[in-house]
Amino acid sequence: MKNTEMLKKNYQFKSVLEKGKFYIEKQLQIVVLKNNKKVNFLGIAIGTKNGKAFQRNRAKRIIRECYKNLENQLTEGNSIVVLIKKDYDLNNLKYSEILELMSNCFKKAKIVKEE
Repeated sequence: MKNTEMLKKNYQFKSVLEKGKFYIEKQLQIVVLKNNKKVNFLGIAIGTKNGKAFQRNRAKRIIRECYKNLENQLTEGNSIVVLIKKDYDLNNLKYSEILELMSNCFKKAKIVKEE
């Protein structure tokens, strides 16, 4: 992730979630907020009710990898938080599904570069 830094602090997540715009797909929510910088910020939030720790960590790894593949297509200067809905079964999480959902959400948010 060349042009992306991770959101780590609670206040960073809160500011994006309060001021950002929500874009919702079936099992995935994305919140986008312009940050007027030359880098994107990515945060991933999965609630403890979604599954056990190893399942949540695997889901975060898959989301990070999907973002890595879509990163070159995104415009710069956005703070992005990815949320997974509570009723989503993390045991059946597939890379291809998440990649498709994320690309659809990014297109809805209009942060994909036009070529």
